[in-house]
Amino acid sequence: MRKLVVVTEYVIRNAALYGEERRDLRLRDGVIAQIAKPFTLDATDATQIDASELIALPGLVDLHTHLREPGREDAETILTGTRAAALGGFTSVFAMANTTPTQDTAGVVEQVARIGQDAGWVDVHPVGAVSVGLGGTHLAELGAMANSAAQVRVFSDDGKCVSDPVLMRRALEYVKAFDGVIAQHAQEPRLTEGSQMNEGVVSADIGLTGWPAVAEESIIARDVLLAEHVGSRLHVLHLSTAGSVEIVRWAKSRGINVTAEATPHHLSLTDERARTYDPTYKVNPPLRTQADVDAVRQGLADGTIDVVGTDHAPHPVEDKECEWAAAAFGMTGLETALPVIHKTMVLTGLFTWRDVARVMSHTPAIIGRIHEGDNPQGRPLEVGEPANITLYHPNAPVTVDARTQATLSNNSPFHGEELPGRVIATFLRGRATVLDATAQGDDTGHATLNGAHS
Repeated sequence: MRKLVVVTEYVIRNAALYGEERRDLRLRDGVIAQIAKPFTLDATDATQIDASELIALPGLVDLHTHLREPGREDAETILTGTRAAALGGFTSVFAMANTTPTQDTAGVVEQVARIGQDAGWVDVHPVGAVSVGLGGTHLAELGAMANSAAQVRVFSDDGKCVSDPVLMRRALEYVKAFDGVIAQHAQEPRLTEGSQMNEGVVSADIGLTGWPAVAEESIIARDVLLAEHVGSRLHVLHLSTAGSVEIVRWAKSRGINVTAEATPHHLSLTDERARTYDPTYKVNPPLRTQADVDAVRQGLADGTIDVVGTDHAPHPVEDKECEWAAAAFGMTGLETALPVIHKTMVLTGLFTWRDVARVMSHTPAIIGRIHEGDNPQGRPLEVGEPANITLYHPNAPVTVDARTQATLSNNSPFHGEELPGRVIATFLRGRATVLDATAQGDDTGHATLNGAHS
């Protein structure tokens, strides 16, 4: 019988911290114990990892993940979804509330957090619903969820908009008491009834009901004014239009406490994909025009948009492999997010790797209020900080195969496309949750990574 060896100490050799200077890192007792010049750390009792071709980033944090459990385990479970997250370089995810039952009570959010802890791939932070059952009429138990063992600080009816301005105002007022944030799915329902894709030239050409940009922009405009009036925190989910970028930019210029996110697919794909009638490209909000993609990229580059959120939305095959009108909205994204940002933001010169760390680790952790306290996330790569680390190979192109990903669902919009790099290893508090499958230590404890996931 093969003996199970639990590695408690690693020395990562010659990694490019934030894509810059190369250093050795010693991971011990869950923290970064040492950082030194390359090949200078003694690793007699440690497992060594040759990271000479790799970039070291802080463990990624996703503010916007759908894990589907409880209720839709046919699409995803907390176990499979968090394993996909780890393979994508994430060490923490925020699990959205549109489960069955809805995450609108202390009991349900505590259940999700407990299952996530037992799975062990990443830290799971439940997002609490704003309204009971996502019904949009009565506030959920915001205070009870905030004071529960899950310590919820992010609340959202994502999948549905909190369209009632009175309810939205009350929610913003309520969460001020415990420094919470309302994360809004900006979609005016009356303007999007029956909508299937972005309203524009393509929708007119192919005969699908259009989804106007103003349906998103009008809700964002209303909510930033409500946040200013109340003096509370607002987070805009999956911003997708040029007009939305301008509204958030204007709000920030007024000092309004608003943050915003963009998804990898809204940074890279356009509504031209809908011409295939492939429901893989049906998503909410819809893929927009190239002008919108360019504006969202620029907004992320100049800091108007604060974070990248995956909006990982898995669906079983029967909900996507059907006619467009009957198909569910949503795309998977945890396992492709980092290489997509590499392609769209770094290779285009809009980002450095420090910028990637800012929008995919540091700032999401601050918005979610997990950057301090027990088991903090999004911390810098410095001595004494938690050893939450992602090792990424920027020169190892991979062709995406949705059928072999860890997520239970295969609705990836990047299936069949080549992305420029891949995650090689992920460490959660010094424990390797993902490590190259062929990394076998020899008698001296050395290991070499070749890019395969285990």
